[in-house]
Amino acid sequence: MSTPTRPSPVAADAPLTLTEAPPRTLGLRDSLGLWGNLGISLLLPVAAVYVVMPGRSLWVTIGAIVVGAVIGAALLGATAAAGAREQVPAMVLLRGLLGRHSSYLPTALNLVQCVGWATFEIVIIAEAASRVLDAPRWPFVLGAGVLATAMALRPLGVVRVLARYAVWAALAALVYLYVQVLREPLPELTEGSATSFWTAADIVIALPVSWIPLAADYSRHVRSSRAAGVGASVGYGVATVVMFTLGVLALAAYGSAGLDVIDALLVVPLGALAVLLLVVVELDEAFANLYSTAVSAQNVVARADRRVLVLVVGAVATLLALTFDIAAYEPFLFLIGAVFVPLAGVFLVAYWLLPRGTWDTSDTAPARLELLVPWVAGFVAYQLTLPTYFAGPGAGWTSWWTARQTDLGIDPANGWSASLVSLAVAVLLTLVVRAPALVRGRRS
Repeated sequence: MSTPTRPSPVAADAPLTLTEAPPRTLGLRDSLGLWGNLGISLLLPVAAVYVVMPGRSLWVTIGAIVVGAVIGAALLGATAAAGAREQVPAMVLLRGLLGRHSSYLPTALNLVQCVGWATFEIVIIAEAASRVLDAPRWPFVLGAGVLATAMALRPLGVVRVLARYAVWAALAALVYLYVQVLREPLPELTEGSATSFWTAADIVIALPVSWIPLAADYSRHVRSSRAAGVGASVGYGVATVVMFTLGVLALAAYGSAGLDVIDALLVVPLGALAVLLLVVVELDEAFANLYSTAVSAQNVVARADRRVLVLVVGAVATLLALTFDIAAYEPFLFLIGAVFVPLAGVFLVAYWLLPRGTWDTSDTAPARLELLVPWVAGFVAYQLTLPTYFAGPGAGWTSWWTARQTDLGIDPANGWSASLVSLAVAVLLTLVVRAPALVRGRRS
């Protein structure tokens, strides 16, 4: 990376290019507010059906939610802390792991992921708003796309607003929904998708881990690594528990009537108003993905103006939300997520084992192709544990990995956490690969 220029003392927002140093103007409160807001997403209660274990106590399901949130949030916090120490965006941070040119591979995957999730969030916002207001969806797609793009143009200003105002509005809506849902009888759930405690926890782990490739884009602006790590882990971890639990309770309270989570929350007195408020808060997820797409692209084109990149990406995501069946794209997003789970393990081990100040994110960062081995091995372990499910044209992917499970004697209904298996393989192999270099470093 080219030597960055110093930011102005009155720098109002994030730098426009990668060649400028980022202002470090965010504190613990800002970090907590940002990640708390990012965790308050309608996607989480909607996904609650995937963590429900049919016939098991609600407390067992909630326990899986808490365990998954703690594991995922700890990984997210450690990555955010590294971003604050190195003061570079997430994909630039990976130069220290794989080398400058090799970091283009995860960058390309992250660009696809960010555009996909931005599109997905715009669709969720528009769908929820159209159901609340009983109106066509397309105007809300346009509105959400325009607003999220505008927010991404002034990211640090938006972070401050989220920390000071939006988080409190969202909490008020959540407290009201909790009170109303808990007033209803909560029978045991008889329908759900989780086959074991760890498969339920795995779904929860995936949500905070999905933000790891974006974490440093924001934590590079936090004044200390401790504030960045605590803000990300506590803010997102607590929000994850709150949102998943709300979804489970709503299903228990209203699921017998055949309602999904959104419809269940709309049945609550004044539930439409509370859900509408959460829809507005949902914009921050779309904004974050749009901004991170632009910042990730700067790892390849350092002098590109992030405002231009944001406008282009915002237009693409909005157009996709209008024309594309995002439900068909969802398995591919989870497949890319499976790519970043082992990469997170490789990165965290390699980074935190090195002495401070030795992580090379410059333009001349050398390639470390040997670290591709634990990354790929972790991905293979993930698919062998729980193949990403595709229907239709992509069904061949699922059937191929299922056949490999059979060849190796792995029970498809093993009940293991694919995330934890993948992380364990990636971490152990990274320790093996890095051991000779660490020994040489200690001797010298």
